[in-house]
Amino acid sequence: MNEVVLMGDKYVPSSEATIGVRTMGFNSGWSVFEGIRAYWNDAEEQLFVFRLPEHLERLRNSAAILHMELPGTTMDLVERCRGLLERNGLREDSYLRPIAYKGLPIKLGVNLLDATDEFLAYCFPQGRYLPTERTLHVGVSSWVRIQDNAAPARAKIGGTYVNPALAKTDGLLQGFDDSLMLTSEGTVAEGTTSNLFVVVGGELVTPPSTEDILVGITRGTIMEIAREELGLTVRERVIDRSELYSVQEAFLCGTGAEIASIGRIDGRQIADGTIGTITRRLQELYAGIVHGKNPKYRHWCTPVHQNAYPTPELELSDTVVK
Repeated sequence: MNEVVLMGDKYVPSSEATIGVRTMGFNSGWSVFEGIRAYWNDAEEQLFVFRLPEHLERLRNSAAILHMELPGTTMDLVERCRGLLERNGLREDSYLRPIAYKGLPIKLGVNLLDATDEFLAYCFPQGRYLPTERTLHVGVSSWVRIQDNAAPARAKIGGTYVNPALAKTDGLLQGFDDSLMLTSEGTVAEGTTSNLFVVVGGELVTPPSTEDILVGITRGTIMEIAREELGLTVRERVIDRSELYSVQEAFLCGTGAEIASIGRIDGRQIADGTIGTITRRLQELYAGIVHGKNPKYRHWCTPVHQNAYPTPELELSDTVVK
């Protein structure tokens, strides 16, 4: 099946999904995006998109920061993205990326108001981003996490991702699996594309939203299931760098990372270096939830294969919202 891309309100072949060379989202990074996972459930022969409305609502909030408006309502976008996954015939774990961006400039300049608002989305099969079957070795990066009052950390802005990209790349070159980033004050912020949790005194601890983090949807999911299913105390508080070296457990979490255990930080082993008991239990809970196997959290899973569509070639000229 040919790959289909959503451009505005139309499904088109990927070969026709093009943007102009003067597009400001490309030239200046004036774009916002979401990374969304969909999980295949063999027993039901169904693809479930995890927390799709929440991701698209965050996309809307990010767009507002850059003076952009998304087309339609959030639920309109849910249907567009669901239709995109179905039209691509994906029947395996997959990744969905919707992007809102500034298009052609009305006139050249650094002015977010002088360019059109555009929207697109694409999807593809996606396995693991970070290994979850073993622990990671991470290092604290010399690159400081971008400050919220410099470029909003709570928004997924395309141009700002050069910041974690530098940290990730340097970490890989040093032999680490990933990097941790500090705030300009020297306290712990997050991983390069994931939030951080540590276990201290049996409690689950994570940096608060004021520490220049992206307030992750997976982060919120873990906080909820840790309280509800494991009865854990979850605290949002400042974490100093030196505290990292004496925690009982540590893990990264995010749409891409899922839940990835950390075994060493800056060469220092965390506990016995293996996946901790709390981390392992959260991994198991999370895997069941995102695959639609836990009835209590089924409302977080949007099923993709609801209708029998004709082949994409016959539908490409159709708009999403009639």
